[in-house]
Amino acid sequence: MHSPLSRLRKTISVLTLVIVAIPSVAKAADKAKNVILMIGDGMGPQQIGLLESYARLAPNSLYNGQETGLQKLAKESVLSLSMTYPVDALVVDSACSASHLATGQMAPLGALGLDTNGDSVETILEKAKRLGKATGLVSDTRITHATPAAFASHQPYRFQENAIAVDMLETGVDVMLSGGLRHWIPQSVNENGEVYGKVIEQTGGKIKIDSMRTDERNLLSEAHANGYQLAFDRTTLAQTRGDKLLGLFANSEMMDGITLSHTKNNADRQEPSLKEMAMKALDILSQDNDGFFLMVEGGQIDWAGHYNDAGTLLHEMLKFDETVAAVHEWVKNRDDTLLVVTADHETGSFGFSFYTHHRPKPKKLPGKGFATRDYQPIFNFGSHDILDKLHSQNKSFKSMIAEYQALPLPEQTATNLVKIFNTNSAFSITEEGVERILEIEPNPDSRVLSNRISREFAAQQSVVWGTGTHTSTPVTVMAYGDSDLTENFKAIQHHTDVGKKLMNAF
Repeated sequence: MHSPLSRLRKTISVLTLVIVAIPSVAKAADKAKNVILMIGDGMGPQQIGLLESYARLAPNSLYNGQETGLQKLAKESVLSLSMTYPVDALVVDSACSASHLATGQMAPLGALGLDTNGDSVETILEKAKRLGKATGLVSDTRITHATPAAFASHQPYRFQENAIAVDMLETGVDVMLSGGLRHWIPQSVNENGEVYGKVIEQTGGKIKIDSMRTDERNLLSEAHANGYQLAFDRTTLAQTRGDKLLGLFANSEMMDGITLSHTKNNADRQEPSLKEMAMKALDILSQDNDGFFLMVEGGQIDWAGHYNDAGTLLHEMLKFDETVAAVHEWVKNRDDTLLVVTADHETGSFGFSFYTHHRPKPKKLPGKGFATRDYQPIFNFGSHDILDKLHSQNKSFKSMIAEYQALPLPEQTATNLVKIFNTNSAFSITEEGVERILEIEPNPDSRVLSNRISREFAAQQSVVWGTGTHTSTPVTVMAYGDSDLTENFKAIQHHTDVGKKLMNAF
């Protein structure tokens, strides 16, 4: 028979065990219902710096003294850095880096959803589906492009976009919104025959169509048969209901940031913006009681970097920033969602720098320190109005070069190239500069031509570019949500670590 003291000791012991056990049980249950990953393709700290410089310093900044979406998110997030290198090199490509984020494992360069042995690895999107959650992919490039493809495809080579489209359909991603119609329609559509007419009927004639497939599969018909609603323009996207949606709004990539800025308030604009696609995806996916995974890519930041096009780069950052702001606003009143914003890598090694070009004139300052001399910086460190001039650019370098290359061959002269650029930019190039470029190589690749032209603008823009490709610069990671989910993002980490943390959030 136990004494009262003995029974009391036993009770205290049991209670102690229960109390000690409670925190570990609660910790194990700390999972996100929803995970949103936003990727600014090519968006290193330098690109964020361009956006912040414009927002804070441009005399006519669209932000008008308000903070950027990225700044608002950064103030409420765990902010860290991530290395992006692949397993066997110093610099990564988008497919490999996106695979790191999608799987939490090292991947071969150029490959999608594969480990270093070449075997398929479960992605976070596939894990979400296995757990009964809804899934979505949004991009302003093509839905079959490297970044979205890494989350729903397993291919050895990123440019196998026809196979990637099939993979995505078989994976059953619930919401897919982007460009890239050309990989979803039969090859014989190019013959303008019966199949062409059928696809025109399916798409409502909203998009100029040109197939890149090498077979007769009509993946639009297959998607519709599998329960997907189809959308090919902004109006249809807004009106679409249901829980499965395939929206393809361009034959290849969607409009760039400058084009969007010119058409943003047009009621008859055909293509949705990145923000509009992201919010539509959230509207659909959030109806799933089990939660969802969504990846949103601002993919043309990278392209502006490849072209060394500072004006377009600014517009692409503005496009991505307004999307981040909208998603952050959607998330911030919830306690069940992890939002992570990062990049796959940096592109272009962009930066503002100082030049001897147009050194500022001397001026008087009222302080005693300048009583005996004028104030004059020894270099031109870049004036704030440069930011407004970058924002005023009317076309991307890519579009300008396409306009030049569309001219009849005899008209592809230095004079006409200068005219196109100087008409569409607040900065100017000279015929002598363009002639130097064309002497080196009469018909260079459009990116190479753009890179060389950007050097002609450089001193006027106070801009420097290190390369026309990717760099190894660490990228920022912003993790927003419950502290139990975000605390472990505090680190100088690697993208496979970020991927593991995303995978473990479910």
